[in-house]
Amino acid sequence: MKLKMMYGFLNSDIALIEKELEQAIQTDYALISETSLHYLQAGGKRIRPVFVLLSGKFGHYDIEIIKNVAIALELIHMASLVHDDVIDDADTRRGKPTIKAKWDNRIAMYTGDYVFARSLELMANIQDVRAHEILSKTIVEVCLGEIEQIKDKYDLNQNLRTYLRRIKRKTALLIAASCQLGAIAAGAPEAVHKRLFWFGYNVGMAFQITDDILDFTASAEQLGKPAGSDLLQGNITLPVLYAIQDPEMRKKIEQLFESDHPEYHIDEVISHIKSSGSIQQSFKMSQRYLQKALVLLEELPSNKAKSTLHKIAEFIGNRKF
Repeated sequence: MKLKMMYGFLNSDIALIEKELEQAIQTDYALISETSLHYLQAGGKRIRPVFVLLSGKFGHYDIEIIKNVAIALELIHMASLVHDDVIDDADTRRGKPTIKAKWDNRIAMYTGDYVFARSLELMANIQDVRAHEILSKTIVEVCLGEIEQIKDKYDLNQNLRTYLRRIKRKTALLIAASCQLGAIAAGAPEAVHKRLFWFGYNVGMAFQITDDILDFTASAEQLGKPAGSDLLQGNITLPVLYAIQDPEMRKKIEQLFESDHPEYHIDEVISHIKSSGSIQQSFKMSQRYLQKALVLLEELPSNKAKSTLHKIAEFIGNRKF
């Protein structure tokens, strides 16, 4: 089953959010409108808005209130991608040129900042102080994750704990916040929105580990960017951490980093990583997080949203691209 079919009953609300996402980033400055729309129209899974809406079903669901959270979380995610592409010097995303590649780094940074600021304006429509405290802390953690990614580039001496903390900050906490804030905006009980936070956290960890696996196992067409892009950019992901436990594999990656043309050698390195057993080890780690998420989900009240969250979590943890 395709992901969008799993939450088909939300189609009208998703369509509303899609429309208002475009409206949210419109500005009198034509260039910023164009660059902002550039990423938005490239598509995306819209996982964060979907989690916001489904979590809102555990309270008093009002799309006119909850949409503000859904749009804000997607804009924060989008802004982080714009900044990420500058940090990683990435030329493509979702099969399209990045903003920094089509325009330049300065325009990309201004675009990311603008989109980020618009998300905060939308969140101002939510009255609950807890929502703003949670979002503020989440944004701080996301920024720390960005800084850590820069610091850890090309560092083969980092450990598993460093990697897990980085993906927690860069990915898992924003998904966790999407689940918790959707429930808070709908007035769900504290026990429910806290459990939804931890569900989202574990799903987010599984999501990012799976993404890191796909960087080696999926095709460039499926990824919308060259296979092995993370490694070429110096990002040490879980499959690499496992692979470099073998001294020979570690030496190959060191040579890749030292090469003047690493893109000429990446296919060979990918082949070695795929045959090393590190992909299987990484998948097991992803599954551990997924199972934790599903256990937490069982403790929530039964409704259509709960069964849908279960399907989405399993899809995320087991997707092939």
